[in-house]
Amino acid sequence: MTGGRRVRVMVAKPGLDGHDRGARIIARAYRDAGFEVVYSGLHQSPEEIVEAAIQEDVDMIGLSSLAGAHRYLFPRVVELLKESGVDDIIVVGGGIIPEDDIPRMKTAGIREIFTPGTPLDQIVQWVRDHVTPREA
Repeated sequence: MTGGRRVRVMVAKPGLDGHDRGARIIARAYRDAGFEVVYSGLHQSPEEIVEAAIQEDVDMIGLSSLAGAHRYLFPRVVELLKESGVDDIIVVGGGIIPEDDIPRMKTAGIREIFTPGTPLDQIVQWVRDHVTPREA
């Protein structure tokens, strides 16, 4: 927390993936760590995610995918943020992301990828170390 404002995180499920247990666990871990959390719900398009992230004034978007569409959906969110003139919202990803895809995701602007088995405290600490609240 800087200047009284807590880190605001959006947890989002892009695409048709209907499995959100992991996303809900992450959202709860963020909440328990003292972050403000916005959960966008299932079946969100990249456009809907970006629009909501801007409206909610979040500092970070955490994308979750278990269905394999991450190769398109995650970079599309970053692209839409740039097209909207927003370059200070950090985007991270998680879920079933093959190791071979992680460098591609990072090149596309995804700051970090958390795969299954990553300890929750490690994910929370990464956010504390890399995300600062934007000016209100």
